[in-house]
Amino acid sequence: MDYKDYYNILEVDKKASKEEIKKHYKKLARKYHPDVNPGNKEAEEKFKAINEAHEVLSDDEKRKKYDTLGADWKRYEQAGGGPGGFNWSQYEQGQPGGGSTYSNMGGDFEGTNFSDFFRDIFGGMGSDGGRQQSGSRRSRSFKGQDFSAELSLPLQEAYTGGRKTITVNGKNLRINIKPGVEDGQTIRLKGNGGPGANGGEAGDLYLTFRIAPDPRFTRKGNDIYVETDVPVYKAALGGDALIDTITGQLKIKIKPETRTGTMLRLRGKGIPVYNQPETFGDLYVKINLQLPEHLTEKEKDLFRQLAQLREV
Repeated sequence: MDYKDYYNILEVDKKASKEEIKKHYKKLARKYHPDVNPGNKEAEEKFKAINEAHEVLSDDEKRKKYDTLGADWKRYEQAGGGPGGFNWSQYEQGQPGGGSTYSNMGGDFEGTNFSDFFRDIFGGMGSDGGRQQSGSRRSRSFKGQDFSAELSLPLQEAYTGGRKTITVNGKNLRINIKPGVEDGQTIRLKGNGGPGANGGEAGDLYLTFRIAPDPRFTRKGNDIYVETDVPVYKAALGGDALIDTITGQLKIKIKPETRTGTMLRLRGKGIPVYNQPETFGDLYVKINLQLPEHLTEKEKDLFRQLAQLREV
């Protein structure tokens, strides 16, 4: 019987935190889940080993016992590799004649489809040697595989939100998108992943939003930025100008002597804050001066007169 290196199976260091162990377990379980690898016996065995390793390393008490055993594994192996050939009394906490620390552990794992190593070591320290009768074993239930998907949205739909139908693994799902969703934001749709095994709950769907670039606006958080051209004479004298907002055009006042590159801020004309549909970011308008083209002789003459006046 081979020694099971649970740390190596989960691809973690022996000093790994519970969070790291959980993260690696989820990653590997998704990769080797039977639903993803139908008919692949090698993947199925790998999946069983991953769950067995997680069963031990995710529990503080079981992990401590496993780590204690690991230091003496060579002596255990030299004694014949079986629980009857090695003295486990050094691990017992009870009084002479009493049960060992592990005497009830076989019950903890009853009905699991774990390896002989697991049953011999963790279940083998009780009076019955830890061997469960095959008739009493039950297949362990597992949560279904989590799915991942991406959904591309134009900026306008990220602003308004609304209902949308997506297809994942041949299944149509109707989802409600809240206003203000951001690029890269991920939501969890519980129970919309792969089916569970042996009565286990279904996995979840993790949906990531991708907001397509907009030809007019640049988004930064909940604020949006736009540029607008203003004729040079209007920038000099002041007047009204139409600008684009995400909900349509809006008339604004241009102050006299407005310089090119001036940034105007329109409060509340940006993107709604996610989960706060009544709160909005701002719209920033950059003013670009627009020079006239194809000047007539009269217009050129007027510019010459203006240039002469400015030189005085």
